[in-house]
Amino acid sequence: MAVYHIVSHPDPILREKAQEVKEITPRIKKLVTNMIDTLRDASGVGLAAPQIGVPKRVLVVGAGDNVIVLINPEIVSLEGEPELGEEGCLSLPGLWGKVNRAPRVTVRGYNLEGKQVGYNAEGLASRAFQHEVDHLDGILFIDRAVEVYKKE
Repeated sequence: MAVYHIVSHPDPILREKAQEVKEITPRIKKLVTNMIDTLRDASGVGLAAPQIGVPKRVLVVGAGDNVIVLINPEIVSLEGEPELGEEGCLSLPGLWGKVNRAPRVTVRGYNLEGKQVGYNAEGLASRAFQHEVDHLDGILFIDRAVEVYKKE
């Protein structure tokens, strides 16, 4: 088990657009394994590679044994009226905000075998995918929040 240090705001890497992964190498596979370990250790819902200082388009979303890995993810569609919900971020500890997100999302990307995969998500998973894809584009939840506050 390898747990990475999670980068905190205002580290500039959090504002960079992450680079596309050209090839799924053993190094990328190790990155993903360690991202999952880091996510579990932090009790998070999602983690994007820039949050651990790696400017690559890789994210993990989920909890426990059910973690989805997406390499070069993209949002295919957003469905439903945006809903206001509470969000936090491992890179902004102690800060929370109210953010409008679509209740349903379809995402696609590549798994660790290089196969294109797609997922339909709703509720918290939908919010998490949108939040993590934002990270890959250098966008933080505080940029979209209608209200930001501290919470212990």
